[in-house]
Amino acid sequence: MNFKNGLIPAIAQDYKTGKVLMLAYMNEEAWKKTLETGKVWYYSRSRNKLWLKGETSGNVQKVKEIYIDCDEDAVLIKIEQVGGAACHEGFQSCFFRKVDGKNIKIVGRKVFDPQKVYK
Repeated sequence: MNFKNGLIPAIAQDYKTGKVLMLAYMNEEAWKKTLETGKVWYYSRSRNKLWLKGETSGNVQKVKEIYIDCDEDAVLIKIEQVGGAACHEGFQSCFFRKVDGKNIKIVGRKVFDPQKVYK
């Protein structure tokens, strides 16, 4: 993997349905921990720290397959999403807003209430 710029984009995709669940970033340590544990680790740019997806919510991501792009600076991780929600706002996918002309509509469904999970 090519970490010369520090972080690489990592796309999480449901391995059964093909639905894109989220986009986050990995540093080299997150990459290594993902390969070692079989669970997806990311690097949070907003919190400036390494994090295991689901460490608070329990909605961990189990690795099924990993694909690396041609430049070796982005990854697609096909995962099993434990708990059914990848989004910290409680939705199945982080991509729950759809642009419809000049409007934005919520098209996803909430799987959990984030106020109850992230106290």
